[in-house]
Amino acid sequence: MERFNKRLPRWIALIGMMLTFALSLILWQQGDFSGMSKQVIAPDAAVPWVAEFSVPWIPSFGISFHLALDGLSLMMVALTGLLGVAAVACSWNEIQRRVGFFHLNLLWSLGGVIGVFLAIDLFLFFFFWEMMLVPIYFLIALWGHDVVGKTKEYAATKFFIYTQASGLIMLIGILVLVIISYAQTGVVSFNYNDLLGTSLGGWEYPIMLCFFIGFAVKLPIVPFHGWLPDAHAQAPTAGSVDLAGVLIKTAAYGLIRFVLPLFPVASQEFAPIAITLGTIGIFYGAWLAFMQTDMKRLLAYTSISHMGFVVLAIYAGTLLSLQGLMIQMLAHGLSSAALFIMAGQLYERLHTRDLTLMGGMWGQFRYYAPILMFFCAALLGIPGTGNFIGEFMILFGSFAQYPVFVVFATFSLVLAGLYSLILIYRALFGENNIAALAERETKSHGLPARRLKDLGKRELSLLLMLAAGLVWLGLYPQPFLDTSSHAMQWINNAYIYSQVTQVDASQLLDVMEAR
Repeated sequence: MERFNKRLPRWIALIGMMLTFALSLILWQQGDFSGMSKQVIAPDAAVPWVAEFSVPWIPSFGISFHLALDGLSLMMVALTGLLGVAAVACSWNEIQRRVGFFHLNLLWSLGGVIGVFLAIDLFLFFFFWEMMLVPIYFLIALWGHDVVGKTKEYAATKFFIYTQASGLIMLIGILVLVIISYAQTGVVSFNYNDLLGTSLGGWEYPIMLCFFIGFAVKLPIVPFHGWLPDAHAQAPTAGSVDLAGVLIKTAAYGLIRFVLPLFPVASQEFAPIAITLGTIGIFYGAWLAFMQTDMKRLLAYTSISHMGFVVLAIYAGTLLSLQGLMIQMLAHGLSSAALFIMAGQLYERLHTRDLTLMGGMWGQFRYYAPILMFFCAALLGIPGTGNFIGEFMILFGSFAQYPVFVVFATFSLVLAGLYSLILIYRALFGENNIAALAERETKSHGLPARRLKDLGKRELSLLLMLAAGLVWLGLYPQPFLDTSSHAMQWINNAYIYSQVTQVDASQLLDVMEAR
């Protein structure tokens, strides 16, 4: 297709993601979720799926192509569709070589993300989980940016090794879970609904750890975060939007969907450790973000910090914290994607992301400067944006269970204010370096001298769309809370109220040998 028309792959990718987003909105409208946050579901209620699709895939191994949708997964699919549109639009002029292959990998990764949000057969889930990694490797290795001392191939390989190793650990956990289920029922099944009732006994904690490590690397949780700063700093803009906006959300989704309901007892025992790691991540990410001079590395460390709040919300064991988590994931997806897009737009104009070389943008850009200030304020959690609502609900909902951790997490917001203000000051104000930098860059690239170009209509429309979503989340979050209410209630009930019969591991092995 690229041979006939270089723009054709772009249009195919854009239309495909727009259709995905439109279909998710149609399902949202038809689902009639209004008022659901006022309804209470019983602790023993069935999983509240809104829609299901299942066909046998490998029947002899109990594997089926089983997709299901509830309010939680619907919100995540809608976010993926919206940020997919943003990823295609922001790379419209950035990618000029292998355009078709680039958009193939972009759609491939986003398709894998959507599959993760919909799959409830654990084999199918793992298939999609691994499927989305290969195209991200190509996006970084082929279209990324080299930095001093590190090549883009290094960043791509580091990302691939981290995620593949963690995926192998999670696969071991899935297989052991299925084997134990077979020992009890005599039926091999990877179906989520069948595995929910499995009594794991002494095996529950180690299997839970296998799942947790698999998701912790992707989230990422300190100390499994080593791949993220390099991957973000050297990925193309669309790759960063994909990574920060939706890819790391798949790990949070996995913890909510699989770890809490399948391993409730072990998860409750592990909760203090997980929340400790999350709190460390909040401070660690904020402090390192404060120390960065590369704009994209700064934003990468802010993601590590914000994912600490996600871990706190997941393991707090309250419905309010889980509902806050829903808002936080949506808001962080929009704000982080917008800031990475703006970092890419600045790189297209100045060919640098070094904040120490910037300054004086406020007088150079009519639209770029105030919009950058808005998204930095949103990342900080200013009232009126979804980030504020999400963080407030998480902290308020977690306080009763873990007051000490919540107090520490609240103090970390001071560091968030510092790195946000430093980003604003160095880029927008400070010494007026940006005009001289632009002149030097145009000369080095053999271009005629010209005034720095402000945001075009495409770029401005894209950022205003993301800003409108953040303001909607901040001023009227009720539709989103209603949509995810039943799913979050069921998950919280499964985590808190499940009574799991402890089965001795030796008894399980005896049963397996008898079969």
